[in-house]
Amino acid sequence: MSSAFDLTGKVALVTGANTGLGQGLAVGLAAAGADIVAAGRSTPAETEAAVLALGRKFAFVPADFSRPSMAGDVAAKAETPFGPISILVNNAGTIKRNDALDFTESDWDEVMDVNLKSVFFLSQAVARSMVAGGDGGKIINIASMLSFQGGIRVASYTASKSGVAGLTKLLANEWAKHGINVNAIAPGYFATNNTDALRADEKRNIEILGRIPAGRWGQPSDLAGAAVFLASGASDYVHGTILAVDGGWLAR
Repeated sequence: MSSAFDLTGKVALVTGANTGLGQGLAVGLAAAGADIVAAGRSTPAETEAAVLALGRKFAFVPADFSRPSMAGDVAAKAETPFGPISILVNNAGTIKRNDALDFTESDWDEVMDVNLKSVFFLSQAVARSMVAGGDGGKIINIASMLSFQGGIRVASYTASKSGVAGLTKLLANEWAKHGINVNAIAPGYFATNNTDALRADEKRNIEILGRIPAGRWGQPSDLAGAAVFLASGASDYVHGTILAVDGGWLAR
């Protein structure tokens, strides 16, 4: 059964793989045998070193996901180093915080462009190549706990991640016939640079841990198993699911 999770010979395009969750996803896929193409604003040197140490190949494609019109170009460049993309992980994201009464149009648009619009158009570009190649593929979107919950002071982020959940299901419906599996992972509270302030706030940290049955913050490596499953043949009959990796947060 272990061979069903083997990604040897697969090429994975991972966006936002510089640190944190994206790095954990890229390294996890490489550990299962995939070669990695990372796309983002800056070269992910640490991620590259980890992937190469696993004996896999690594390439970097510069990309600014606040400009969704770049999606087609990014997809084309991602196929240059190692051949067609067989796995796409849409991880790149951003967040803006403000009271809903004061939220600006520019902060709304910036988050929606990165978190939702670019996800759609990059998925579209990669899926066109998958369909043309005839071998199908795997697309994994990164959703959020706020794909299920409302949150506070993050109007555009909540809207975008709710949109990612809906888009995942829509694309799964349309592309399953082409042998393309579209699913999403919804991470819970993870120890990354983005949550430094929360973890440093003793009161908030205790509140968060008190709701997580696992009793700890997630580590980026905790996403690897879910990513490998959704990227591999083991998930060939899994379409349109939103897999929560949250230590039990939603169960509480």
